Amino acid sequence: MSAVSRGRDAATPREAAAFVVVGGGIVGCAVARELTLRFPGAEVTVLEKEPRLAAHQTGHNSGVVHAGLYYEPDGLKARLCRRGVGLLTAFCAEKGLPFEECGKLVVALDREEERRLAGIFARATANGVPGVEMLGPDGIREVEPNAVGVAALRSPGTAIVDYAAVTRALADDVVATGGRVVRGCEVRRVRDEPGGVVVDTDGGEYRADRAVVCAGAQSDRLARRSGGARRPSVVPFFGQYFLLEPAYRDVLRGLVYPVPDPRYPFLGVHLTKRVDGEMTVGPNAFLSLSRERYRGLGLDVGDLAETLAFPGFWRFAGRNLPTAAREVRTVLSKRLFLREAGRYVPALEGADATRLTRGIRAQAMDADGGLVDDFRIERGSRTVHVRNAPSPGATSSMAIAEHIVDHLGLGG
Repeated sequence: MSAVSRGRDAATPREAAAFVVVGGGIVGCAVARELTLRFPGAEVTVLEKEPRLAAHQTGHNSGVVHAGLYYEPDGLKARLCRRGVGLLTAFCAEKGLPFEECGKLVVALDREEERRLAGIFARATANGVPGVEMLGPDGIREVEPNAVGVAALRSPGTAIVDYAAVTRALADDVVATGGRVVRGCEVRRVRDEPGGVVVDTDGGEYRADRAVVCAGAQSDRLARRSGGARRPSVVPFFGQYFLLEPAYRDVLRGLVYPVPDPRYPFLGVHLTKRVDGEMTVGPNAFLSLSRERYRGLGLDVGDLAETLAFPGFWRFAGRNLPTAAREVRTVLSKRLFLREAGRYVPALEGADATRLTRGIRAQAMDADGGLVDDFRIERGSRTVHVRNAPSPGATSSMAIAEHIVDHLGLGG
């Protein structure tokens, strides 16, 4: 296997640097593109194990461009989400990619949810989310005639996009500037050597000055094999979406979400419009039996055994038994799944829906069973590992790329 770069010092001029990016999802391709912009003339190579880009989390999500409502002010999520929205919006306009600023309501059904909604509004305001406002029942009907609630937070800037298309466009920019995207190349580990890094793959070695690993559901395994921290570990959760029948495509003008329950670690079943005009309902959230199998039972014995052998998972499970009981009902029954959404969109009464291919969220979990909420990026002397980049990771991808490249230590 020919090397990306041989025999260079880590501090060589940026025009001569060589980089390997592991992972062809949206974060990996955004990092690769940022490297080509920041280091003109550098050799940039993306290594992706699948035959296509965006094969996993990027290509199995709702397509929502999150405005930054929920995240703790001053955290990486809050800061990079807001920056990422601007970068993504401009990129889609430049490339002519589908992008619709359809807006979103977060609907409270009772006074307790309204109280929690006020906290979300305070965080959104602190995060600088533009245009957010609180609405009463009449305001809800004005924005979404088929939605009901005692109060709602309106985010007019929330948008929808096709993240797989964005990923391909990012990769096209990498190739257009002389970079390479190598598909069907699985990385086994990354190791430091004097003057650079060696990336071991199933097809040989790649050498570079720096490596950035954006391995999604495999991030913990690849980090450990490369000498990184043992924790956090990835615990996969699947989310099932349903496609509403055509008669309900226009039941909403935008997106409608419930108020998150702090007892549960995910956002709850919501209604999401897609850029192709279809309307989806979902997702639920339940332990996945694999990290990367999306159909049928989705069982990978090795993945499941690793999850069950992780003490942190059992600590998490013990604290979330009510969540599991609730979610398993929606896994088993489409009727109950749709009933959840019908609580705040009663017009769904009698609607039918088709099960879509599930998504799988690579959720990082610490040894105590706590979910890693913020983005987590682990830096070594020559290698960066993205250890946790869940939602709004796709929204924030171009800002995450800026953040990583800012801290590579090569100047520029």
